[in-house]
Parts: sequence; C-alpha cells; structure tokens
Amino acid sequence: MWILLITGLIFIAIGFAVHILKWHFLISGYNTMPKAKKANVDTEGLGRLMGIYAYANGGVYIATGILHTLGFTSAIILAIIFTMISTIYLLIKAQKYDGNIYDEDGKRRKGSSKGHIFGILVVVLSLIFVAGLIYQSTLPTKVTFLEEGLEIHGMYGDVYTWDSIDEAVLLEELPTIKRRTNGSAVGSHLKGNFSTKEMGSVRLHVNTKYPPFINIISNKRTVIFNMTNPDDTQEILDEILLKIE
Repeated sequence: MWILLITGLIFIAIGFAVHILKWHFLISGYNTMPKAKKANVDTEGLGRLMGIYAYANGGVYIATGILHTLGFTSAIILAIIFTMISTIYLLIKAQKYDGNIYDEDGKRRKGSSKGHIFGILVVVLSLIFVAGLIYQSTLPTKVTFLEEGLEIHGMYGDVYTWDSIDEAVLLEELPTIKRRTNGSAVGSHLKGNFSTKEMGSVRLHVNTKYPPFINIISNKRTVIFNMTNPDDTQEILDEILLKIE
C-alpha cells in the first residue's frame, strides 16, 4: 500500500517539477537533444502535457493505495492499465510539440517519422509484454495429477514427483511474508519465490482471498498453493495424501 502512495507522490512531484518549476531537463529525450533541436521544441506545451500526465497517474496511484487498504486489491490492475494507456497517449501527443518533427504548417518533416515510430512501437510492445505478465499473474492456480507427480501450471510452475513429496498439510493462513525475492504480487495474487518469517524461502501459487492453502514439502522445498474454491483445495489435498501414502 505504501509503495502505491509513494509512487503516486513521485508522479505528482515530477509533474510539478516539469510543469510549474520548468525543469525541462527531466523530459526524456529533450535533455539529450543538441541545442539547435531544443530550440524547436515547445517546452511550455510539452511541460503542460507531461504535468497533466503525471498528475493524473499520481492521483490514480494514491487512490489505488487507499482502495488497496480498504480491501480492493484488484484496483492495482486498473491503475497499471491506466498508466499503460496514458503513456501511449503521451508519446503520441508529445510529438505535436516537437518542431523537429512538424514544421510551422503542422506538416511532418521529411525523414522524421522513422525514429519516432520505432520508439513508440518499442514502448507499446513493452507495455503489451508487461500487461501479459500481469494477466498471467492473476490467473487462478491450475494443477494436474500426472502418473509421476503433481504439476502446477503457469508462471513458476513445476512438476513435483510423488516420491519427492515428504509432506502435505492444510494451512488456514499463510506464513508472514517478509519480501518477494523472485516473483509477482498483483493484488491478492502471489506467484513465485518469497521470503517468509516462519518458513524461510517458499514458492507461492496463491490467491490470498481464498484460504485455506496446501503446503507441500518436495525435496526440502516449500510450495504453497490454493484454488479459488476452498472445497476444491481440500479435494486436491486429499488426492495428494492418497498418492504419497
């Protein structure tokens, strides 16, 4: 929650610095331009556009932090989507203020398209990639019972052979999470490797909104997962216990 609030405040601070204080050196791309090209940029208009972008995103992240505190953990997904859409809009709209791209009549200068289109394409593809990761992170846990073991699908998924599973128990609550070491945390969806107070390093495939959780020990590795339906979680545990007895 605090990370969301701090992110929002940082956005607003940057917007204030560029829009009000005229710290145009903070504008990516502009600060590396030769002096001759900088003279062709409408810094006033560009600064105002970036200020609006930063204020809007800052407000969204602060609101998301508040909603997260109230239990609406999925709001972070909407905040990220808003940032992606607004960033694409910013990149396209910002070209209007670059006199190196458009002449005085508003026509695109010859040869100016290639670099900017490539840059926008890279950003768009990067945002799509991030959106895909977020989507994968929020998918419910899926497991399959194989002849040789239990397979947990998706991000950080693996196959745990029956002879490697030493223990399988039901947990009513998760251990205290200290930090994420290599994984994703999108709202109530936790996937990947986390460090915990009680169990040390664990691998999680959980939605914290739907306890209980299955805890298996495989080759001294702790893996915790659950389904969105508590009854399904219990049935899977019963099946695992039958397999490892």
